[in-house]
This record gives sequence, C-alpha cells and structure tokens, in this order.
Amino acid sequence: MKVLVLGAGNVGRAVAWDLKDEFDVYVGDLSDERLKAVSEFATPMKVDASSFDSLVEAMNGFELVVGALPGRFGYRSVKAAIKAGVDMVDVSFMPENPLELRDEAEKAGVTVVFDVGFAPGLSHILMGRIWQEMDELREGYIYVGGLPKEPRPPLYYRITWSPKDLIEEYTRPARVIRGGELKAVDPLERIERVKVGDFEFETFVSDGLRSLLESVKAEKLEEWTLRWQGHLEKMKVLRELGFFRPEHIDKTLEVIAPLMTYESPDFSIMQVLGRGTVGGEEKEIGYFLYDEERDGFTSMARVTGFTAAIIARIVVEKGCTFGVIPPEILGMRPDTFKRIVEEVAERGIRLERWENASPGDS
Repeated sequence: MKVLVLGAGNVGRAVAWDLKDEFDVYVGDLSDERLKAVSEFATPMKVDASSFDSLVEAMNGFELVVGALPGRFGYRSVKAAIKAGVDMVDVSFMPENPLELRDEAEKAGVTVVFDVGFAPGLSHILMGRIWQEMDELREGYIYVGGLPKEPRPPLYYRITWSPKDLIEEYTRPARVIRGGELKAVDPLERIERVKVGDFEFETFVSDGLRSLLESVKAEKLEEWTLRWQGHLEKMKVLRELGFFRPEHIDKTLEVIAPLMTYESPDFSIMQVLGRGTVGGEEKEIGYFLYDEERDGFTSMARVTGFTAAIIARIVVEKGCTFGVIPPEILGMRPDTFKRIVEEVAERGIRLERWENASPGDS
C-alpha cells in the first residue's frame, strides 16, 4: 500500500520512519535537504503544498495521505485529499475548522481524521475517554508542553516545530468553556504557576480545545500550555510592542528564532484531568504522559509523528467511518482507545492513568 507523507520536517520524518516497514512510503516536500534526510527509508518526491492543483496531482495513486505540514497548509491539503478521493490523517493545527468539510468528505467516500498529533491529538483522545467514562463531566483541563531539558536564557525555550505556529499561540484568542458557555480570552492575560509531575512551570491558556468545544460538554473546559519560568513575560512584552503583528513577524523571527535554536534534548509532558460524577459519586480521572528525545528523534516529533502513524494504521484498516472525524471520537471508542494506548506504550512513551489521586499516589 502506498502512503504519502506531506512534509519532511521532524514530524513528517517520524511518521515515515514509523510506517516504513508496513507500507510503501513516499514523502513530499520542496526542500532538497529535508528530502535527503528521509531518503534512507522513504521515497522522496517534490510537492508544492502552496498549490491546490499540485497537491491533488501529487495525491493521485496513493491510498492514504498523512499531513505533517505547517498549519497554513492544512485546510488546503484536506480539501485536496477529498478532491483526489484519498483518505487522510493530518497533524497541521490548521486555523480553519475542518469539520466544515464533513459533507464533502462523506460524498466523496473519504475519511479524514484531523488534529492527530500530540496536542491536539493525544490530548483530545484522552479527554474523549474521560468524558465517555463519566456520567457528568463538570471540569476538564489539559496541561501540555514540549520543552528543552536545558532551558537557556534569555527565552528559556527551544523551537522543535513551526516558529510561526508557536507565535500564533501567543496571539490567537483562546477558546474555552466557562460557566457552560464558549468564551474567547487573551492567552497571555493570566500567567500562572503549576506543578505537573515533578516539574514546576509557568502556564498560559491556549487555543487547543478546537473540536472538543463541540463534542464534549462540561461547565469548564480549558487547555493550558506549559513553559519554563521566564519565557512568557518576555513573549507578552514582545506582543504588546507589536513585534508579533503579521507585517512584522518575519523580521521578529529572524531575531528571536536563533535565540530558541540550540542543542538540548527535549521532553514532552501532558496531564489531562476530568472531574465529575460516576454512578452518583464524585470522581477525578486523569492521565499523565511523559517522553524524552531518543533514537534520533525529538520528543515532540515522537509524540506527534508516532500518534499520527498509529491513527494512520487505524484509518487504513477502515477503523473509521467516512467523513471528517475529530480525534476525541477515537478516545470515546473503548477498543480503539485501548489500541492507541498500547501502541503509544510500545514506542516507549510513558502514559499513566489515575483516579482520585495524583500520578504516583495511586
């Protein structure tokens, strides 16, 4: 079976590597350097993701496409997959709502699962499972971060994914549920301190709930992104001075991206927590995830790319219906959820569940 991975960056390379032993894997990109990096285990091919027609042409002849491109290319790629009549899983964190393409996908007999990375992705799958297990979910929280093990001043952060998508986290209003209602809040309005696992972080509310805003009902539902202390106040100042405006962002990244580009192993950490009732009793259900860089892959590439590869296999095996499917639906299905958790563990990613206690106390 032929599979096309769009994007030969860190995540796309991890997807292709994970799928290489079971599928005939091709990787599409415009960068000769990135394509060379995947040529040992996949067939490189030039693909221009900025052109809809080029995407459709590139997808013809494949039975599955995995999108691992920056967010600005995601929606176009999904539309191209529907036009080409090929199933797709996508990690791009596109600003548009892919659920708007549901009818088109169903008519074309195409399955699209979007946001299949780390967060959104695993975060949604875990929250979907918590919601399914509870009679009533009152509060749901996602705390998530991909961070360098060696935070270096002045910004205490290392870029392991799209720099523009990173900055967008600090500028795009964060959608949350508070008091049972949808609200949009300033992501950097409140910078708080939190302990997750054995670490202490600063954290800000982020716009990562996406499809959970429609599929999970709760009085309060929020995602908080984790950073090492000392990072967020600097980002807030830069934003307030106008450095993150669209007309300035390229110049800004020329200056600050090198400050966040250095050698340090990274790690990924996430806590997904739900509070509500089961059988009339109060219950707290949570999941804790931890992973570190290894085997030539950053941790962010591992938790994102390997998750996408696991879900790609589920789609190939027709484990999903036609249409556009958010990842939490996979978490709500006990058999699919069990498979995802088992395969995540097989890849050396630590994932623990607890009830009414913190990780390590149960």
